[in-house]
Amino acid sequence: MHVIYEQPKNQEGFEKHYFEVHIPLAQKIPNLKNLSYQKVLQAQNTEKNLYLMAELEFESLDVFQESMSSKEGKETQKDVANLVEFLHKPPVIIISQ
Repeated sequence: MHVIYEQPKNQEGFEKHYFEVHIPLAQKIPNLKNLSYQKVLQAQNTEKNLYLMAELEFESLDVFQESMSSKEGKETQKDVANLVEFLHKPPVIIISQ
């Protein structure tokens, strides 16, 4: 799963919540193989002002769905609403294999 954020309207508030609350919640999701995030330095072929990308890796789509249905997965998903407060619009979420 990839989560792509555009430039926040409140960068300081976004980063504080993202790194102090959201990432620790996501790290508790069961069966999470890897969690990584990178700030976007440059994006080509888009008008979007991309800011940050996160990647969450799971063994399979079934494991991903099961993990996101867990208490920890639901808490992490629910917390996205708190991040949206700092953004112009919700992040793009891409589920891939």
